[in-house]
Amino acid sequence: MQAVIASLQSVAEIIIVIALGYWLRKSGKLGDQFRGNISFLIMNIALPASIFVSVLKYLTRDKLVGLTGGLIYAVASCAASYLLGWILTKILKIRPGRRGTFINMFANANTIFIGLPLNIALFGEQSLPYFLVYYVANTVSTWAVGVFFISADDPSLKPGTKKKFNWKKLLPPPLVGFLIALVFLLVAIPVPSFINNTLNMVGGIVTPMSLIYIGIILADAGLRSIRFDRDTIWGLIGRFVFAPAFMIIFILIGTHLGAAIPQMEQSTLVVQAATPGLAIMPILVGQAHGDVKYATNLVTTSTVLFVIVIPIIMELSNLIF
Repeated sequence: MQAVIASLQSVAEIIIVIALGYWLRKSGKLGDQFRGNISFLIMNIALPASIFVSVLKYLTRDKLVGLTGGLIYAVASCAASYLLGWILTKILKIRPGRRGTFINMFANANTIFIGLPLNIALFGEQSLPYFLVYYVANTVSTWAVGVFFISADDPSLKPGTKKKFNWKKLLPPPLVGFLIALVFLLVAIPVPSFINNTLNMVGGIVTPMSLIYIGIILADAGLRSIRFDRDTIWGLIGRFVFAPAFMIIFILIGTHLGAAIPQMEQSTLVVQAATPGLAIMPILVGQAHGDVKYATNLVTTSTVLFVIVIPIIMELSNLIF
């Protein structure tokens, strides 16, 4: 019961800041340009700085080796989710333009704008190394596999036509920040205190700004636009039921085989697997001439429902592990 109360309190803090962003956007205090600016600031400056500092603060060479187990679980969970999502597009006869979105809802999560602030609120900054494990797997999954399913689902493409893949997207700034930090860690390069303090200060805006950004997204999408048709319900089941279930199953199998990981890492991986759909999915779907309204509805509904889902996931995680 205490775990549920703690989870609800942590989620309540998150919702209050999201509501602030929602109100500021609806009241006209935040313009259209600010939405693009805050997204750029988080993704290209604040988040890379935060990840760089966190890696050097919470990781050692020995701990780095120990994180490979969690990475295997994350990759296995994503692969199983892709497979099930693809199979269900056939069984449910999901129409073209929605299939890529549907499959991505099963496999890929919004680790940046929701997963990160949620993880810090629930487990503290000590969980960041474990978060980074899922973030790396999710990022590579999104840009190496997820985008492929969305592009291939372009209704305007002629049969047999393929889009050229942009390999640069495999290295977004947050991942670059993580890789640079690994170099500093492995080579033992010292970082001057004033540089570290500066990066720590800049990185500190990630959580509140990310939550305000979510509020802006919800305000623009409109809560009244939320609807629950068959394809939406199955997409939500994939995100909130199948994805965390796969993660729990693989962790339990690994533990039984003697490949146990710390409890905080277990909880982090399960929570990340249950976070809402990718915030950028409507943009990617729009570029592929897919059903943008469907993608937007999935992102919006999953973002709203995660408030209810996360305390349940936390309680289940505590009972299982």
